[in-house]
Amino acid sequence: MHSHATPADLTLAHVLTAVAVILLVGAALAGLARRFGQPPVLGEIAAGIALGPSLLGLFPGDLPGHLFPPEVRSSLSVVANVGLLLFMFGIGWEFNRGLLAGRRLTAGAVSGFSVLVAFGLGAALALVLYPEHDVVNGAVIDHTGFVFFLGAAMAITAFPVLARILGDSGLLRTRVGALALAGAAVDDVIAWCLLAFVSATVTARGQGQLLGILALSVGYLIVMFAVVRPLLAVLVPAIARRGGLLHLLPVLAAAVFLSACATTWIGIHAIFGAFVLGFVMPRDESSVPVRPLLKGTTAVLLPVFFIVTGLNVDIASLSARNYLELAAILVVACAGKFIGACVPARAAGMPWREAGVLGVLMNTRGLTELIILNAGVQLGVLDTQLFTMMVVMALVTTAMAGPLLVLLRRVEAPGTPELHPEAPVPAVPDTR
Repeated sequence: MHSHATPADLTLAHVLTAVAVILLVGAALAGLARRFGQPPVLGEIAAGIALGPSLLGLFPGDLPGHLFPPEVRSSLSVVANVGLLLFMFGIGWEFNRGLLAGRRLTAGAVSGFSVLVAFGLGAALALVLYPEHDVVNGAVIDHTGFVFFLGAAMAITAFPVLARILGDSGLLRTRVGALALAGAAVDDVIAWCLLAFVSATVTARGQGQLLGILALSVGYLIVMFAVVRPLLAVLVPAIARRGGLLHLLPVLAAAVFLSACATTWIGIHAIFGAFVLGFVMPRDESSVPVRPLLKGTTAVLLPVFFIVTGLNVDIASLSARNYLELAAILVVACAGKFIGACVPARAAGMPWREAGVLGVLMNTRGLTELIILNAGVQLGVLDTQLFTMMVVMALVTTAMAGPLLVLLRRVEAPGTPELHPEAPVPAVPDTR
C-alpha cells in the first residue's frame, strides 16, 4: 500500500523520527553518565558522537547517512541553532554579578591569569598546528583568526557545568567553590569577547571592514546597555503582570532572535546577540520567569545540538600524527588552566590543595566549549580533524574533574573554610 504523503511530509516525518531517536539516546546516555558520577551533558555529547560517523558510521550501510541525510541535517541544524540561541540567552541572564561580591580582586586575578596563560599556550600551539590545518573546504584559513580562535577555545571554562559539579560535590558553599564559580563567570565573558573579535577578524575582508565591524559592535553594546536595558526593565515586568508567562515567553524569544540577527548582520556570531540580550535582562525572577524557558530548551532542543556536533566528529579519520596533536592539545589545555588558576590562588594565600582543587575546577569545559567549537566550524576556522580533537579535549577535561576532585579531597585536610560563613553563596544556574 502506497503512502499518499507528499515529499515535504516525508521529510518532516524523517526529521521528527530523527529528533525522537536523538532524545531517547541522549536521555539514556545522560542517565548512564549520572550513574558514573558525571554531568549529564557528557552523556548527551557522547550520544551525539555515537550517532555520527565515529561509532554508528563504523557499521556497514552508512547508517548515519540514512538516519541523518542532508535534507534532515539542514532541518536539525535550524532546530539546534534555535535551542542554542535560547540557551545562550539563559546563560547571559544567569550571570550573577553577586558572585563577585567581596572577592572581586581574587576572582579577577584567577580568571584574568587563567585566561592569559591558557590563551597564550593555545596561541603558541596554534602556530605549530596551522601548517597542517590551514585549509578548510578548499579555502586557506586566516592565520591571525586561527591563532586567536585556538587561544580563545583553550581559555574557556564551562560555567553551567562547573556549577553542577560544585553542587554535586558539596563544594558550592566553600571558599574554593565560590571562587571557582566567580572566576569562571568572568572567564567566560572574557572568552566570549575574544571569540567575538575572532568572528570579526575572520568575517572581515581587509582591515577597513574589520574596523567597521568593531565600531558597529561597540555601537550595538551601547544601544543594548543604554537603551534596551532600561526599556526591558519597564516593559518585561509589565507584560508579565498583564499577560503572564504565555505572553512573555514569545516576546522574549522574538527579542533573542532579533538581537542574534543584529550581531549576525554586524559580522559577529549570532550567539553573542543572544548572550548580550540575556545579560541586560532584568533579574527579578518573580516578574521575569526566564528559568522555565531555559529548562525547556536544555531538555528538548539542546540534544539536537549535540547530534549536529557529533555528525561533524570523526574519530576514525584521525591519523597517527593527529593523535600526537591531540596529546599536545590535552597537555596545553590542562596546563593552561591549572597553572593559570593555581598561581594567583597561591599568591592570594590559598594552600596548595585548595589551589589544586581550583585548578581542576577551572579546567572544566563541557557544553560551552562545544558552542565555541561549532562557531569555529561555521566560521570556517576548523577542519574535521582539528574539530574532532578539540571535542575530545572538551570531553576529557570535563570528565576528569570529578575523579580528580575525589582524589584531591582524600588527601585534603578535613574541613574547608568558608569564604563568607555569614552569607550564602549566590544562586547558580540549575543547567548543564
